[in-house]
Amino acid sequence: MTLDLVRYSRVLEIVGDIIKVHVPMPDAGEAPVVRLRDLAMVEDAGSATSLAQVISIERDAVALQVFAGTKGISTQASIRFLGHPLNVTYSSNILGRVFRGDGQPLGAGPDLAMDPKVPIGGPSVNPMQRSLASKMIRTDVPMIDVFNCLVESQKIPIFSVAGEPYNPLLARIGIQADADVVVFGGMGLIFDDYHFFARSFEDAGVFARTVMFVNQASDPIVERLLVPDMALAVAEHFAVEEGKRVLVLLTDMTSFADALKEIGIAMERVPSNRGYMGDLYSQLARRYEKACNYTIGGSVTILSVTTMPGDDVTHPVPDNTGYITEGQFYLHDGALDPFGSLSRLKQHVIGKETREDHAQIMNTMIRSYSGARDAAQKQAMAFELSDFDRQLLKFGDLFRERFMDINASMPLEDALDLSWRTLAECFRPEQLLMRQSLIEKYYPGAGQDVARTEASSGADAA
Repeated sequence: MTLDLVRYSRVLEIVGDIIKVHVPMPDAGEAPVVRLRDLAMVEDAGSATSLAQVISIERDAVALQVFAGTKGISTQASIRFLGHPLNVTYSSNILGRVFRGDGQPLGAGPDLAMDPKVPIGGPSVNPMQRSLASKMIRTDVPMIDVFNCLVESQKIPIFSVAGEPYNPLLARIGIQADADVVVFGGMGLIFDDYHFFARSFEDAGVFARTVMFVNQASDPIVERLLVPDMALAVAEHFAVEEGKRVLVLLTDMTSFADALKEIGIAMERVPSNRGYMGDLYSQLARRYEKACNYTIGGSVTILSVTTMPGDDVTHPVPDNTGYITEGQFYLHDGALDPFGSLSRLKQHVIGKETREDHAQIMNTMIRSYSGARDAAQKQAMAFELSDFDRQLLKFGDLFRERFMDINASMPLEDALDLSWRTLAECFRPEQLLMRQSLIEKYYPGAGQDVARTEASSGADAA
């Protein structure tokens, strides 16, 4: 007998948005009736039919999370299992479309009912199918491109706090990044944020290469858990089947973790650190490990937002995230902090995919800005400043204005040239402690001085 004809009506309990139903265990040798993450239909005479997902199986008690909530559902309801997990539509027709957290399209557009469907939440890529990251994703954000390059197949979060402009920064990166496809996943967004992302992509003319999966704050919480899986499933297929360079944008992973906590508490699971479940690390890693540079195909790069309650980096969500990802961008006070930010893969592209002076200009700029902060502390404490301290203070002001401004946007080569000009405005060549050949080639006016010196020497010899 097919699953579609079998209904289970022995409801054990209804707690929050979770229904527990009795499902007899199969006999020895028989296939299980239900599997974890399978979909089910909850039918009750007093309410509309609701979609649910299996989230726990304990012998003959199956727990289901009802997408639309359990309001109006009684213990007289019946459950029909569909025998498969949630699938998401995948085809070229989904580009330029917005989908809800349950995978249904939002807004006007062609019907996608006949388009292919792919399962979500599959395993991570076999390591034998991965290749070493070696290509840069240009974002035109100087604090990223110059100091902490975003590399294809990298998984990296933006650590920030509520009130910071992390969503505008994420949208700018999605618009300016040199990726073939951008897949956006929004979790627990207020309507204003959702509208901001949709409008930003459309106004910038990149909506045709963008797919959006959005769970708003008013939507069912279980859909918040599905958004990353749907976004990553689509990204994987674009990368593997079409060889695309895919950038996945996720905001906010703390909202995702809070949804995990809320469901865990409703299921009476024993909490671990600060109320989060003990499998928080595994749940985050399952999603982040989807980032991959395929040996045959394209790549999937994940850039997410992780908000830190109280700006506490030891909070369980950013703390666990830091062990999984390959660095972080630290956004606070409206700027990307050059000291709190880190890209562990940037050495694979700096000086190889980028200009020869990239590594030295990056180190010199950061070293000089660190000195500028020390000089500012001396000034605040009324210590006497040296001439070099004043040079450092001037550099610090220019660095914050030209590079750390969250709205600064320029190609990498222009940012490197501006770095040289900024250093030249503040320091003499011998103060930079850089390779002489680079100073002669890139320091403004140095090449002409060398040429004049050589010409003069030749004239004297004649």
